[in-house]
Amino acid sequence: MPRIIHNVDTPALVIDETIAQSNIERFQRHCNDAGLKLRPHIKTHKSIHFTSQQLEAGAAGITCQKIGEAEIMAAAGADDILITFNILGAEKLQRLSKLASVITRLAVTADNATVIEGLSATFADHTRTLHVMVECDTGAKRCGVQTPAEALTLAKLIETLPGIEFAGLMTYPDKLPSNVPLQFMRDTVAELSAAGIDCPDVSTGGTPLMWSAATEGVFTEYRIGTYIYHDRSMLERGICEESDCAARVITTVVSRPTDERLVIDAGSKVLTADLLGMEGYGHVVDFPDATVTGLSEEHGVLQVSADNPLQPGDQIQIIPNHVCVVSNMFDQVHLIDAQRAIKPMSIDARGKVN
Repeated sequence: MPRIIHNVDTPALVIDETIAQSNIERFQRHCNDAGLKLRPHIKTHKSIHFTSQQLEAGAAGITCQKIGEAEIMAAAGADDILITFNILGAEKLQRLSKLASVITRLAVTADNATVIEGLSATFADHTRTLHVMVECDTGAKRCGVQTPAEALTLAKLIETLPGIEFAGLMTYPDKLPSNVPLQFMRDTVAELSAAGIDCPDVSTGGTPLMWSAATEGVFTEYRIGTYIYHDRSMLERGICEESDCAARVITTVVSRPTDERLVIDAGSKVLTADLLGMEGYGHVVDFPDATVTGLSEEHGVLQVSADNPLQPGDQIQIIPNHVCVVSNMFDQVHLIDAQRAIKPMSIDARGKVN
């Protein structure tokens, strides 16, 4: 008989709700104990279901990367949203204005004057004030000002323009432990203070550094996404155990062309081609001899030992390298509840790239 893990049509993403809930509650306790506000990033699960669980557990608000995600969550009742992205363009600014009208608090980030001036022009006559955080590059080398002096200049600009309010500083640090983010933020807060500018919040984040999250005398908020499910990248870094990984791709062996090669029905459209510095495209649960060596769009290729028992028709489960991307591949996933029943869960913000 074929080895069947779950009675689902493959490829499928299956989420163990008990594990996800435990992950939510465990890190919420960590932040509570550390004196940090927790603002989870919904880009990992993109679901109203888990956003509600995170807020019920004590999150101060949520983080979104795109306006489309924020619109979905606001319509479902999320009332305090931070969008960590430079918002540019007339259409996006109009949508941002509408979003601000339906929730209690909306904040965005900015790292240049063009973005800030566009936000001010949009909100100058708005009934709500838009909160703007200055993004600082402390090692991730994406967006962000490069020096505390630049941050101060932008904070001063925000303070002088109508419709917007300086809400503090935001950074997404490098994934490796470093004193650079802490020193950068301390120096920036000191410069702001010397200029008579209050810094309400200093927001940092990232799952790779989650268990060292602390105020350090400067940070007030922690943003985090992958922690709810975890994935192979967190497993490899020692951030979690296999038992903490709530999300598994269930896939079927469709061919065994040679003794040492299997083909599965999950390719790059399911597992993603993200390597994140690792070899292979996922962790194959229960079969340590198996490595996902290649992906085309619909096929995954596994290298196995000659005595591996898997045959066409068998199911396997794979912990993906980067689960945030995998969530966005599906309209719905299969949720395993506390009674071990399987039910569908919509990925409500799937495809919201704008």
